[in-house]
Amino acid sequence: MASESRKSMLHGVLLVTLFSCAAFYIAESGFITSLSLSPLIVGIILGMLYANSLRNNLPDTWVPGIKFCSKQILRLGIILYGFRLTFQSVIAVGREAIVIDLIIVAVTLFLGLALGKLLKMDKDITLLTATGSAICGAAAVLGAESVIKPQPYKSAVAVSTVVIFGTVAMFVYPALYSSGFFSLEETEMGVYTGSTLHEVAHVVGAGNAMGDTISDTAVIVKMIRVMLLAPVLLIMSLFIRNRHAADKSGKRKITVPWFAFGFIAVIGFNSLNLLPFSVVAFINGFDTFLLTMAMTALGAETSIEKFRQAGAKPFLLAALLFIWLMGGGYLLARFLGPLL
Repeated sequence: MASESRKSMLHGVLLVTLFSCAAFYIAESGFITSLSLSPLIVGIILGMLYANSLRNNLPDTWVPGIKFCSKQILRLGIILYGFRLTFQSVIAVGREAIVIDLIIVAVTLFLGLALGKLLKMDKDITLLTATGSAICGAAAVLGAESVIKPQPYKSAVAVSTVVIFGTVAMFVYPALYSSGFFSLEETEMGVYTGSTLHEVAHVVGAGNAMGDTISDTAVIVKMIRVMLLAPVLLIMSLFIRNRHAADKSGKRKITVPWFAFGFIAVIGFNSLNLLPFSVVAFINGFDTFLLTMAMTALGAETSIEKFRQAGAKPFLLAALLFIWLMGGGYLLARFLGPLL
C-alpha cells in the first residue's frame, strides 16, 4: 500500500517535472524572451492550462505529488535562492538603496493590507498580493504561501496580478526615461527601477533597455529587496499567529518559516565565495527549475472558476500598489536619495 502511494506521488512529481521542462523550453523562445518572462511565469500558465483541460482525465492519486511540488520543493527552492545574493553586494550599493528599499517594502505591505481591508478582500489574497508587489513578485508570493498556507488558487491570483503590472512597468520605465519624463541621473534611475519593479526578470529587462550603469545598479538594489524576504516572512508568521488567536477556534501555533533561516544561511555561505562561479551558476539554474516546478504545481490547482470567485478586487489592489510604487518610488529616488 505504501509502495503504491509513493508510486502515485512519483507520477504527480514527474508530471510537474515534464511541464517545467516545457516551461524552460518555451521561455527561451524569441517572443517570450522579448517580454522577459521567466520560466516561473510560463510554468504557472502551463499549470493553469492543465487545470482547466486535462485535470479531470488524470487519476486523483497523482494530486499528492503535485502538492509535494507546491510545498516541499517550493521551500527548497526558496532556500537555494540565497545563492543569488551576497552581503558584499548590499554593502557596495550604499545606504541610499538600503533605506529606500526598506521604505518601499514597509509602505507597500502596510498600504496593501489597508487597501485590502478597505476593499473587503480575502485576507490571504491581500497579504499575498501585497508581499509580491513589495518584494520580488512570484518568488515572494511563493515564500508567503508557505507561511500563510492558503488555497492554491489564491497564490495563483496574486502571482497573476504582480506579473501583469510588473510586465507593464518593464516597458513603461524605459519609455518614460528615454523621453526625459524621469528627471533622474543614471544611478538614481537604477535605484528607482530596482526598488519598485516586481520581478527580478522585470528589473533585468527594463535595466538592459536603459544602459549598463542603470542595469547594474537596479539588479543590486532589487537583490536587497529579495534579501528582505526572510525578515518579512518571520514577521508574517507572527501576524498569522495573532490573526488565528483572534478567532474563536484559533488555537493554532506560530508557523516558523524555517526555510527563511536557511535562505539567510545560504546568503552568508555564498558571501564567503567558497564555491567556483560555475558551481553557483549551476545551483542557480537548478533552483530556477525547482521554483518553476512549484509555480507549475500552484497553477495546476487553479481553475478559471476560482479566478471568477476571486473577482476583480485583487487586480484593483495590485493596480493601486503599482501606482504607489511608480509615484512614491520616484519621489524617494529623486529627493530622498541625494540626502543619504
